[in-house]
Amino acid sequence: MKSNRVTPLGAITRGLIVGTIGTLAMDTLLYAEYRSGGGKREFSRWEFSAGIQNWEQAPAPAQVGRRLFEGLFQRELPDSRAALVNNITHWAFGILNGAAYGVVAGSAPKPRAWYGAIFGAGVWGSGYVVLPAAKLYSPIWKYNYNVLGKDLSAHLVYGLSTATAFKLAIAARRSRRRP
Repeated sequence: MKSNRVTPLGAITRGLIVGTIGTLAMDTLLYAEYRSGGGKREFSRWEFSAGIQNWEQAPAPAQVGRRLFEGLFQRELPDSRAALVNNITHWAFGILNGAAYGVVAGSAPKPRAWYGAIFGAGVWGSGYVVLPAAKLYSPIWKYNYNVLGKDLSAHLVYGLSTATAFKLAIAARRSRRRP
């Protein structure tokens, strides 16, 4: 009898895919909020950080990516790379967190969509620990509830979308294996 568990490689692969889906879901919510707040750029220009011209304008993902690149390669990144680094770091973080989720959820007897709420909240909370320590965010208590609520809701969408996609991928795999 074959096991219903996912292999580690299968869990990582599915996690990378569902992390991509979760990141896109999160960005879709954030874009909708941007537009409802009066933003005018179309999705592709917004998604790919059009308008970020230098490091002073760049948000936290770009700053993290910049520090990683410059620390690893001992080369300074020019201002012209701020938007690109923002996108790479943001997407890499979402996708790689999906891989970690895949390993954990793939070890469970039966992955559940609601695991995504815990996962998304954990990703959100970790940002408010790591980023202030890196001097890229203020401590969590310095933000108002509205800012924290919007950020948490986006991460819950990320987590729930990632977990739901993972559950569906596992269900599809299991249904293909039945005689």
